[in-house]
Amino acid sequence: MSQLSFLSASGTSKATTLNARASDTYAAKLADTQALLQRAAAEFAPVTQASSLGAEDVVITHLINSLQLDIPVFVLDTGALHTETLALLERTEATSRASIHVYRPAHESVIQFVRTQGQDAMYQSIELRKACCGIRKMEPLARALQGQRAWITGLRQEQSTARAEVPLQDDSEVASKNLSKFNPLAQWTWGDVWHYIATHHVDYNPLHDQFFPSVGCAPCTRAISMGEAFRAGRWWWEDEAAKECGLHVKN
Repeated sequence: MSQLSFLSASGTSKATTLNARASDTYAAKLADTQALLQRAAAEFAPVTQASSLGAEDVVITHLINSLQLDIPVFVLDTGALHTETLALLERTEATSRASIHVYRPAHESVIQFVRTQGQDAMYQSIELRKACCGIRKMEPLARALQGQRAWITGLRQEQSTARAEVPLQDDSEVASKNLSKFNPLAQWTWGDVWHYIATHHVDYNPLHDQFFPSVGCAPCTRAISMGEAFRAGRWWWEDEAAKECGLHVKN
């Protein structure tokens, strides 16, 4: 997949300055995204947006608010998020027209995992890292999606090889879960995302200014260097093929 042209992490340039480069088809993609969100709200209710508060997700939330769509937003507060992410969550809750729902892991499950496996268990094996994701992300996600007919994500084809064929609308789990997934930015480039953020002055996670293109839990996310792939900073100690937490992996 494409690599990001980040500058040296010694600088303090804003992510908008570095990355806002609209593609030739940006206007058409934006129109298609708006139409898809409007159709999701009109034909697939109840529908909700899953937001990690990353660049893609703040664009989608901004579009939902701008279009005045009846689409609530949920955030998974894993208990291990960066302080910058938690601060953005507070600002989003304070300013969003759409309701923001926060789901947290079962406290006792987290404590039991840390007690038996240790706080740094995710570094010991893929199995333990995925077990941690299961407690902190997958179980709260199941609660967030309960009763929903569809959900909206910030997946893009450019993000990784595993996501290269992400469709705008994914109905592959309708039969098993009665759940559709909309990926309205699937065809957007990273430059498109930041062009929208810059043009509309969208509030975003300041970690993006520190060369975190993809932001997850603090222990499992690092900044990337020039030439590294988009998701190189996620679970960087693992094999490239393993770099998913389970949120977007079909059973």
